[in-house]
Amino acid sequence: MNRRTLLIELLGLGAAAPALAARARAGSGAAGSPATRSPAAGAEGRSSGLPFEPLPGPMPLPGDGRTAAQQRQLYGRIAIDDRMVVPEGYRSDLLFTWGEPLAEGRFGFNNDYLAFTPLADGRALLTVNFEYISPRAWMEGYAEATGESLPFEALREALTPRGGTVDASALAADDPLRQPLLAVASAAMADLGIGVAGIARNSGGTWRADPGRHDRRITGLSGLERPQERLRCSGPAAAVFRRRRRLGYDDGLGDRVIGSFANCAGGQTPWGTVLSAEENFQSQVVERVYADGSSPPPAERPFLFDGTRLDGLGNPFGLAGNKYGWMVELDPRRPDRPAVKHSWLGRFRHEAVAVQASAGRPLVVFSGCDRHGGHLYRFVSEELVRDPADPANSRLLERGRLEAAVFNADGTGRWLTLAPETPLAPLRPSHYERFGLSQPTLLPHRDRTRPGAEALASDAEVAAYLQQHRRLADLYPGSGEERQGAILIDAHLAANAIGATPAARPEDTDIDPRSGDLLIAFTSGGSDGDGRADPAIFRGPRGEASWPYGWVMRLQDGLQRGDATGFRWRMVATGGTPWQGGMGFAMPDNLAIDRAGNVWMVTDRSGGSSLDVFGNNACWLFPASGPRAGEALLFATGPMECELCGPCFDREETTLFLAVQHPGEIHGTRQRGGEEFQAHTLEDRDGGRFEQLRQVPLGSSWPSPVPGRPPRPGVVAIRRHDGRPLV
Repeated sequence: MNRRTLLIELLGLGAAAPALAARARAGSGAAGSPATRSPAAGAEGRSSGLPFEPLPGPMPLPGDGRTAAQQRQLYGRIAIDDRMVVPEGYRSDLLFTWGEPLAEGRFGFNNDYLAFTPLADGRALLTVNFEYISPRAWMEGYAEATGESLPFEALREALTPRGGTVDASALAADDPLRQPLLAVASAAMADLGIGVAGIARNSGGTWRADPGRHDRRITGLSGLERPQERLRCSGPAAAVFRRRRRLGYDDGLGDRVIGSFANCAGGQTPWGTVLSAEENFQSQVVERVYADGSSPPPAERPFLFDGTRLDGLGNPFGLAGNKYGWMVELDPRRPDRPAVKHSWLGRFRHEAVAVQASAGRPLVVFSGCDRHGGHLYRFVSEELVRDPADPANSRLLERGRLEAAVFNADGTGRWLTLAPETPLAPLRPSHYERFGLSQPTLLPHRDRTRPGAEALASDAEVAAYLQQHRRLADLYPGSGEERQGAILIDAHLAANAIGATPAARPEDTDIDPRSGDLLIAFTSGGSDGDGRADPAIFRGPRGEASWPYGWVMRLQDGLQRGDATGFRWRMVATGGTPWQGGMGFAMPDNLAIDRAGNVWMVTDRSGGSSLDVFGNNACWLFPASGPRAGEALLFATGPMECELCGPCFDREETTLFLAVQHPGEIHGTRQRGGEEFQAHTLEDRDGGRFEQLRQVPLGSSWPSPVPGRPPRPGVVAIRRHDGRPLV
């Protein structure tokens, strides 16, 4: 029976398929073998079995213990739910939602990374990133979430003759477009940035909101009206910002910065501060820079609003693009201290950060650039760590060196320093041609009076470029801190130029607390038309040169073993369906590792994740030991069209905090009866193909179970009913 026939049959029946979560579970134990070794495999940990039965998910998995016939019966017809689904014996409590009061502002939109900071007497702080605006869900829910209204329709109509875009900085003070534009742009910026929220545990063990003196909001416009709230910049880029003569735009603020936005992933330091990563800042300000590190004027990234897109939010406020795309450090326990953008950690589309601090050794910070062809980076401090818990360690982030990774196909690698004396050795277009792919080499424009990159389509063009420019010093003029600062501001193109490996969207980095290894989530291998992952390194299970489903890598850095420039790496988990050679998940994003060495992973399949074979984005567990070690186990699934983000634990590891980001991002508010029926071809454990009929709601009303209520991003706390540790 083909898919069309199946859909006709289902629609003719007119009956809803039973919910997947309510399906009877058949069998137990493990069977088959995973596509790749588990990220936690081989580690010592608890030897007991898990206290939960993994969710069945939308497709058969090799280790689900079911026969082929049972898999066909279970997965023949399913329904996807618009809710948080957790295993039996667990509960999911809503902790915060967009629009609720927080400090002098509100809990922002599209919450992402979460960091737990314990205080005394059962209290704690939760630091939360607010990444971006999903226009449809934001507009539909704004009035309900905030109690205010905005002139969305009037602004859209006014911008329609202009193609939805305008350089707001060029509008006259009395232009009638100015007021509605500033109202919408200011509200959006107020919903971005970073928040610190107090929480407390009640007598039953459940965490709840507990507002207090530590509560804080850093928005996209913090410091615009009150200069004392501006962020500080450390390291060489500060010299660029203070420079009076420049090729590009001067915002007049010197080394101070207005706000933070595009805050995606993050990490915590051993001394208790939080690092917040500014990722897709290029949507809101100009990304490209001149050779001296200065930014083109805000007019090059005009304000855009057409009802489906909301970009260029920095334009109306004159924000300089070179001041965004950094790693931001804040102390959640000290709301009086300004946040700091550490320029030695580089400017790129930050999504990952992991801190390694050992007494008597340099401080090491790993980070990734989440773009197709982005790089993995390592910062090494100039001074040594004395006490990893010393708050003074923050100063170690202000002097050191930034390096980018080169991966070799034999499992080795080395670090290249982004410094003026480093020679240029970019990857040639012919490297991709050997794999049947076409990818120009993107390098800083050879005309150094022009900002940004140029694409060199042939090896001959690259060779000619290298005749003109031989070292990074030839690309970035000046001397001392100003030259180094310009390199760090243009880190992505500088790393391209010295030959760093184009990676597969490195979205998270975490240190295994037992081995010291670095775990890296690479979300997707392929191309976005601008960059492409190196197909010699990032290959599918059967050697595919493009593999969109991602990997988890384990990297052993040589610095801890006396090798300052080398490392070894291996892939330990591969995304994709089991019949493709994957482990059943797709596009790994954030990671968290508990004290037992179990690896927790959430997935990020944007663009309507529930509309593909993998269903809703989810949270997976890779047990470190026990009867299910070496498997990818489905622990939780999110509501419709959402992404689960920022997994973190409380101190006792009895609670898993998750951010539910952008529910209803594609279709907006879920309406009663709003659904579609899909047909997917699956394979059972014996390799037999069968067709699945799937009922899928369109849009979301989460956290409300009632259709017609606008969806709202929020944070949930997952725990066992009996209050014991999660696993």
